Amino acid sequence: MGSSLFEKLWSQHIVDDLGEGMCMIAIDLHMLHDLSGPSALKTLFDRGLQVAAPGQTFATPDHGVATMPGRTDDSSEASRRTLPAFRRLCAAAGITLFDIDSADQGIVHVVAPELGLTLPGLTIVCGDSHTCTQGAFGALAWGLGSTEIMQALATQSLILEKPRSMRVWIDGALRPGVGAKDLILHIIGEWGAAGAVGHALEFAGPAVEAMTMEQRMSLCNLAVEFGARFGLVAPDATTIAYLEDRPYAPTGAMWDDAVEQWRGLPSDADAAFDRELVLDASDVGAQITWGVTLDHVIRLGDPVPDLPADPAQATEIRQALDYMGLEPARALVGAKVDQVFIGSCANGRLSDLQDAADVVRGRHIAAGVVAWVVPGSQGVRRAAEALGLDEVFRRAGFEWREPGCSMCLAMNGDMVTSGARCVSTSNRNFVGRQGPGARTHLASPATAAACAIAGRIAAPGDPA
Repeated sequence: MGSSLFEKLWSQHIVDDLGEGMCMIAIDLHMLHDLSGPSALKTLFDRGLQVAAPGQTFATPDHGVATMPGRTDDSSEASRRTLPAFRRLCAAAGITLFDIDSADQGIVHVVAPELGLTLPGLTIVCGDSHTCTQGAFGALAWGLGSTEIMQALATQSLILEKPRSMRVWIDGALRPGVGAKDLILHIIGEWGAAGAVGHALEFAGPAVEAMTMEQRMSLCNLAVEFGARFGLVAPDATTIAYLEDRPYAPTGAMWDDAVEQWRGLPSDADAAFDRELVLDASDVGAQITWGVTLDHVIRLGDPVPDLPADPAQATEIRQALDYMGLEPARALVGAKVDQVFIGSCANGRLSDLQDAADVVRGRHIAAGVVAWVVPGSQGVRRAAEALGLDEVFRRAGFEWREPGCSMCLAMNGDMVTSGARCVSTSNRNFVGRQGPGARTHLASPATAAACAIAGRIAAPGDPA
């Protein structure tokens, strides 16, 4: 029997088999950010330990930095507290830091792929649950807690329990106007937010093979919201073309050797999976969340759920609807929108901004709507500005801001007003995620842009 992509990655990185499903796994790349990085490095040094492989560790501030133009360390309380220490500790450890004024600064899961740090076949860790994004390259990538961050820094290895394997096979092709964000939201809605718990999840099939790398990253970004620790897509010609000539990618003979190795990573035709799901991409429509978990999601245009007969389920739905200011079985389309956020590690890449710009070009956001576009990295910002996208958004009434996690999470001063309804391209709609009392609807960049123009929940093709 053949091996899956996950099995190959796992077996290639075993330092020691500890028995009972536990293995010590070697770490190839460790990314740090400003939320958990400074405290982990300080604790490490306070214990008299050193960073084992500083050349395999990179850092960037993203979570706590403000994103308004002209920002400084003092523009947010979080960056005021963390950035000076982050700089000092990274310098002491010999870690490359893409600082707030660096041409390579941005959200860690956007920066690492675009610089070519993320490569097929690597194990990649970061103190952020959405590290699974980088599995889109055929890498074994996952998020760490604070104790694990220190272990990885000190030993360049981690002890893990081997998960079961799972594949989502996606036939057909996505319809025009339906994106990778819609697809993964549909999957989570169909099989639940715990549908992949305990599994390493591979996305495969004709629909995935047809995706760009940026679409694959959006797909893998939300694997953790489906319950998986790892999200994977096998490397192919699309992957290789994306990585060629990236700043940190191999060159010359090393590139040729790497490509040859990558071609052996895809799952064998006779590989077995512990669980397999199948769907047709052509059946998927634009999606939007209505509640406070990611499986609280509907096809755009459908009503929100009615209260079920089961008392426990009815209570859960009633509480979610009350928090969101919605009524059972009523239409969500047409609900007034106060804020729109386009950005994050889920949808802050160039193609995401292009999708949104295509919707707003020549139009203007509705009166009373506050709408932001936050590029995922300085590289994305420069590329977008070279295409004139910043002017498209500005003329439409959007704020064009500096790279960072921004309104995805309420820790950097970029927040949704309490009680306001926000359509967001980020990846979590939990209570308080975007600020106390924030009402978050997750959607694709095109849908978010359409809602900003209409001033209400609307589809990209709807009139303003």
